[in-house]
Amino acid sequence: MNAQELKAKTPDELRDQLVSLKKEAFNLRFQQATNQLENTARMRTVRRDVARIKTVLNQKAAEAAK
Repeated sequence: MNAQELKAKTPDELRDQLVSLKKEAFNLRFQQATNQLENTARMRTVRRDVARIKTVLNQKAAEAAK
């Protein structure tokens, strides 16, 4: 997922996606702790996607405040 795709979404859609990614990150951490995690690179991509969504949400909030 890239920033252009995220900028096209509404803040509500972004928040929903953020919640689902945070749940996935939790599940991945749990799998890693129990040595059941197969794709370790997925943790990195989920973490970066969360940061990307938060950045876009902050940008949209700053635009609305102007």
